[in-house]
Amino acid sequence: MENLQALKQRFGIIGNDIHLNRALEKAVRVAPTDISVLVTGESGVGKENIPKIIHSLSHRKHAKYIAVNCGAIPEGTIDSELFGHEKGSFTGATQDRKGYFEVADGGTIFLDEVGELPLTTQVRLLRVLENGEFIKVGSSKVIKTNVRIVAATNVNMQSAIQKERFREDLYYRLSTVEIQLPPLRERNEDIHLLFRKFAADFAQKYRMPSIRLDENAVKTLLNYRFPGNIRQLKNLAEQISVIEEERTVSVIKLQQYLPNNNGNLPAIIGGKKENDFSTERDIMYKILFDMRNDINDLKKLTLDLMKSENPEEVQAENHHLIEKIYGQKEEIEHNIEVLNITENTSEEKNYDFIETIQEDESLSLQDKEIEMIRKSLEKNSNKRKLAAKELGISERTLYRKIKQYDL
Repeated sequence: MENLQALKQRFGIIGNDIHLNRALEKAVRVAPTDISVLVTGESGVGKENIPKIIHSLSHRKHAKYIAVNCGAIPEGTIDSELFGHEKGSFTGATQDRKGYFEVADGGTIFLDEVGELPLTTQVRLLRVLENGEFIKVGSSKVIKTNVRIVAATNVNMQSAIQKERFREDLYYRLSTVEIQLPPLRERNEDIHLLFRKFAADFAQKYRMPSIRLDENAVKTLLNYRFPGNIRQLKNLAEQISVIEEERTVSVIKLQQYLPNNNGNLPAIIGGKKENDFSTERDIMYKILFDMRNDINDLKKLTLDLMKSENPEEVQAENHHLIEKIYGQKEEIEHNIEVLNITENTSEEKNYDFIETIQEDESLSLQDKEIEMIRKSLEKNSNKRKLAAKELGISERTLYRKIKQYDL
């Protein structure tokens, strides 16, 4: 524990939270190896400290340490930044350029926001991790590098992999050891300690007495969720230090600097968190109601078409509506599956409504379409070309539907 305290002093880390200590211990243990490390945690928790600790305690400490913010580099230039480029390889490449992996040979590269890397760059990075090789942009020459990679992300990597935004094989290469830093709201005992440290630092920086919180203000500070984590707490301390003349801060004053205090608590809607499917379900219901209205309109238009002596007058509008509903069908079925609202027994009525719409759609659209095709074929003496023209569809589509409906 004495070594851990010395480490905290060296890197300016404040706090005694058990999860924070565990993360630091893992960093110390993994530092002497060349194992790739993935640091995870919300934005603002101080992930950038871990790669610095790992590099400084490794055998690479006298070599280069380069930190790269992958999310801040445009997609079109990130390959050049990381791996370098040859002269003339693209517009503006007036000379050869070494990339970070070549410059940091023998050292450590910290890839911050690695979850933002384009898929093409992920392939290049995977090759570096597998065999230490890369190729400059515009070159065919393979270059070897001996670099230790520490990456960090605030992205849910499993979700990114499922959405095919991040390669699964690269994730497992990067996360040989994963170090997770806890959010500030889970380090309740450290919040006031950090605030006092920041207040003292800003008092020294701006040459003024340090601010302090009264008892009620401290309680309010500890109950705040800090979505911006340590970064937000530091900014809060700086704002109050500069703006407030009174050096003892009351709870009323403090609340003026805490944006949307209540809004940062979990929002409960009907007993559920705001981040569940309630919002999506509301949207789905609106889509389904709109679709039922479209179906009712289609019924009316189809009836008018069958009764009309001049079906061409209503056929164009009817055809547009059919296309609209068929275009929505696949998306709506997918959204119904995602919502999976059948699992909640309290929503049986909603499910019945959806079933009704799907049944209504299949009966009305298919039956009316068959009737329209049959009437058009009879009217045009079974000449598909004339019938297709009257229906407003291609002859190939009509032929397919004739076979589909066995007409």
